[in-house]
Amino acid sequence: MTRSISRALVWLLVALLSVPAQAERIKDLATLAGVRENQLVGYGLVVGLDGTGDQTAQTPFTIQSIRNMLLQMGITTPENTNPQLKNVAAVMVSASLPPFAKPGKTIDVTVSSMGNAKSLRGGSLIMTPLKGADGGVYAMAQGNLVVGGFGAETKDGSSISVNVPSVGRIPNGATVEREVASPFLTDEALTLNLHRPDFTTATRMAQAIDKVLGGGSAQAVDGSSVRVSSPADPGQRTSFMAVVENIELSPGDAAAKVIVNSRTGTVVIGQNVHVSAAAVTHGSLTVTISNDPIVSQPGALSGGQTAVVPNSQIDVKEEKNKMFLFDPGVSLNDIVEAVNQVGAAPGDLVAILEALKEAGALRAELIVI
Repeated sequence: MTRSISRALVWLLVALLSVPAQAERIKDLATLAGVRENQLVGYGLVVGLDGTGDQTAQTPFTIQSIRNMLLQMGITTPENTNPQLKNVAAVMVSASLPPFAKPGKTIDVTVSSMGNAKSLRGGSLIMTPLKGADGGVYAMAQGNLVVGGFGAETKDGSSISVNVPSVGRIPNGATVEREVASPFLTDEALTLNLHRPDFTTATRMAQAIDKVLGGGSAQAVDGSSVRVSSPADPGQRTSFMAVVENIELSPGDAAAKVIVNSRTGTVVIGQNVHVSAAAVTHGSLTVTISNDPIVSQPGALSGGQTAVVPNSQIDVKEEKNKMFLFDPGVSLNDIVEAVNQVGAAPGDLVAILEALKEAGALRAELIVI
């Protein structure tokens, strides 16, 4: 780990953080409440594997699933039989249902082995219903898997694996069967939820909407939500939101923060970080212990024996760094200059910032990751 912070990196961060806030669109700052993805999940079987499926003796749920599937197709298997099928695997199927998805639309699905199958490569997913959190079936999945990884094993136990062959995807592998009800067409007012809660941004957003649509059109509910009055006719809401989401405003400045990644040495200092009057000194104590054994050789005909005598040396070195002073109202550039002058490593910088925070001199939130 280097003993100083890269000037190029720090000054780049200074340049980026010093840029004044530009006007941004509402669609980049907030999302419409209720318009979101919904998670779907299902349990199914993958067939057609090349001997890399579940070892059914150790996964009884796979055998039970096979019997239930065959029973639905009119095939009854004896109870006392235990089919050893190595080309079948029990899997969990997951997908994300996008907002406003209509019946007939296709979505991607992810298929993950839940047994001890070695690989799903070459397998096909049998028709699997995908359910939402309410237990209703919203899509049906089926198709051939695309597996990005592979694995190989020899008889002597040697094996190699690339990526994860027990997980695959089926592009457009599920067909939507049921639409999720959305409050977009039913609620009297629409609510915009900010990505980053901020009272200043919420107030400015409401003011910007009122300026375009007229006074009283929007109201800042709290630091993260803005309620907007919408047309009663559902057919007009789409064009109405197209106007609202393209309204521009200048968001509020971010809170003063200092983020230090102690592993990589990356330091990000926000533009509004200030330090009140404080005196800081930085130094370190280095203790070095070296062993230089001495061989003792007895004189001729003395009857003595050769012996090794330990010889240890201890050296103590203390760096003498001068104390530096922060004047009241010190800003980002002055902090960077002071830290670079003392040659503080990331770990030392964390200690300096924590000491300033404890003394009440650092006017920012310190986050160490």
